[in-house]
Amino acid sequence: MNSEPGDFKESVVLINRVAKVVKGGKRFSFSTLVVVGNGKGRVGAALGKAKEIQSSIQKAAMLAKKHCISFPLMNGTIPHEVIGRFGAGRVWLKPAAPGTGVVAGGGIRSVLQSAGVRDILTKSLGSANAFNVVYATMEALKNLRTKEQVSQIRGKS
Repeated sequence: MNSEPGDFKESVVLINRVAKVVKGGKRFSFSTLVVVGNGKGRVGAALGKAKEIQSSIQKAAMLAKKHCISFPLMNGTIPHEVIGRFGAGRVWLKPAAPGTGVVAGGGIRSVLQSAGVRDILTKSLGSANAFNVVYATMEALKNLRTKEQVSQIRGKS
């Protein structure tokens, strides 16, 4: 990773308290879903688990920075329409005209804002599970291509 750790913006999407039943009662820990992005077409998401909330957030942020993806941005929006799938979660992303803003809910919004997308239309299809929705959004962004990339793949100049 060639980016400095300071240029990433963190956003916590979900904090979940999980319990393990042991002989003496219940042992609680936390799982946290965090999205990090540099606002210039680079974004990552990860899940961190620990006994304390702060530790789980730090773990998730560290993992998210480690597993960042890059995608093309064109004038604050994406180059073309795309559908991302992860588990039962499906996310539809469509480029929008300047001034539209980020029309998205929950997990999708935090991924796109961290990535630096300013104008986009989205729809969450299928699962409402935050983890699946965030990872489906990441898959959709991974599948984005510019005109130049597509013509290179097809062997045209």
